[in-house]
Amino acid sequence: MNDYPVTFSVDYPDRDLNRLSTFFRLIAAIPIWIIAATLRGPLFPGVLLMLLFRRKYPRWWFDFNLEYQRFLNRVVAYVSLMDDRYPSTDEEQSVHLDFPYPDAERELNRWLPLVKWFLAIPHYVVLAFLFIGAVFAVLFAWFAILFTGRYPQGLFGFVEGVLRWSNRVTGYAFLLVTDRYPPFRLAP
Repeated sequence: MNDYPVTFSVDYPDRDLNRLSTFFRLIAAIPIWIIAATLRGPLFPGVLLMLLFRRKYPRWWFDFNLEYQRFLNRVVAYVSLMDDRYPSTDEEQSVHLDFPYPDAERELNRWLPLVKWFLAIPHYVVLAFLFIGAVFAVLFAWFAILFTGRYPQGLFGFVEGVLRWSNRVTGYAFLLVTDRYPPFRLAP
């Protein structure tokens, strides 16, 4: 049952992937990584302070955070070989991330943002190991795509699950869009 407010999925490419772009993926991704890095500002402290003192989550901050996370996840999916189309700065493509705009006064605890990052430590530990596994999965997928043109579905599902888990933790601890503690699972 998918009832957690932060949802994430990537469409499985049920077609042959471009082997040449797969081979040179890390080099091709450099410009889009630079764009992604220049867009990120220190928005977490501002949202935290707004929630703490005004019990507000400004809509423009929320919209920026949502669109930036969507863009960043398109870049990560591209680097993870999950899609061979170059990441768009404004189109959804095959990566789907969503979380609802919170009613800060009624849905979010005023003081919880001060400790959410700390409460998420168990997730960071598990995610560290899962990310190591995901790196190896992407490396194996790289060879599979070069030889067969296909991303093995099991590896794809694992990498998608790690990214889903990571997005849930980010939504909880840093984007502050929910007070519901993220589940410890890869599945939706």
